[in-house]
Amino acid sequence: LKLRAISFSNNSSYLPPLRCPAVAHFEPRDGSPECYLIHGGRTPNNELSSSLYMLSVDSRGCNRKVTLQCQEKELGGDVPSARYGHTLSVIHSRGKTACVLFGGRSYMPSSERTTENWNSVVDCPPQVFLIDLEFGCSSAHTLPELTDGQSFHVALAREDCVYFLGGHILSSDCRPPRLIRLRVELLLGSPVITCTVLQEGLSITSAITSSVGYNEYIIFGGYQSETQKRMECTYIGLDDVGVHMEPREPPQWTSEISHSRTWFGGSLGKGSALFAVPSEGNPTPPDAYHFYQVNFQKEPGGEASTQGCSQESTDFEDSAPLEDSEELYFGREPHELEDSSDGEGATYNEEDEEDESQTGYWVKCCLSCQVDPNT
Repeated sequence: LKLRAISFSNNSSYLPPLRCPAVAHFEPRDGSPECYLIHGGRTPNNELSSSLYMLSVDSRGCNRKVTLQCQEKELGGDVPSARYGHTLSVIHSRGKTACVLFGGRSYMPSSERTTENWNSVVDCPPQVFLIDLEFGCSSAHTLPELTDGQSFHVALAREDCVYFLGGHILSSDCRPPRLIRLRVELLLGSPVITCTVLQEGLSITSAITSSVGYNEYIIFGGYQSETQKRMECTYIGLDDVGVHMEPREPPQWTSEISHSRTWFGGSLGKGSALFAVPSEGNPTPPDAYHFYQVNFQKEPGGEASTQGCSQESTDFEDSAPLEDSEELYFGREPHELEDSSDGEGATYNEEDEEDESQTGYWVKCCLSCQVDPNT
């Protein structure tokens, strides 16, 4: 498991470390570059964010140097409130593009908060938000089919449709096995939204979605109850007819995975996913987390395999339990793969590192700033 530090351009907005934000992949389309959209999430101070960020590649230099650009997008109209555990999807209709935001949790309204329930959270109202990225306009839509808020569900988008699968309803503490299809027509006037609630869904939360083809996915991981992980795998295909789901043979989970209470991870693209389980024991083992890579694509002459590795991690010791996470993956260019030194002879090259005095993650407020970013 190789990790490399990524630098941000000087004109980037500050992106705080976020837990459980909504992440959407904006593919290159009509001349627009590839980027990721990040909304909401919990901040390190346990506050909730309402900001929308656009994360893209600013430049690709020699020696595989990658500089990212993060820009905060200002929204107008019906701006979604601060939340976490929700989803953000990109849809295309009649030559237009928009984002669909749904679900999530937030703190109780200030008028209802007391000393006893100050940190209590509630499901956000079951509204659907449409966000126009070109003009930065957001609109809220209330649909009669959506009567309950939900969080930590799966959202899969295909053209003008978004499918919401699973999720947890906090008010009734249940994970209903329902499937919701949302169709959005971006007409010249106001958009037309059609909602259909289907019953052949999955009872699952915080699942990992890995793409195995064009509009084809494998759903695995997550939880089917408060104390039980979901160990099965499900194939999902989206086409003009609708959604097709089939059970798939799960990998041979190791004993550490089977007996762990929690797990989390994200997609690596092309049928692969990375997930982690915390090491358990008293005292705490030196390897705080075990990382596993699971591959759902069949290898030549063999079945799908599961590869594992572990790495000591102390970054999460003082944070709350991780409920969900997303993986951001920018594809490399062909020449970068050819010149890559990821093989056995990979060595550290000091010239590969960025000059943080010129380009770095932290943005100084003035030239004479003496603030230590480590504190």
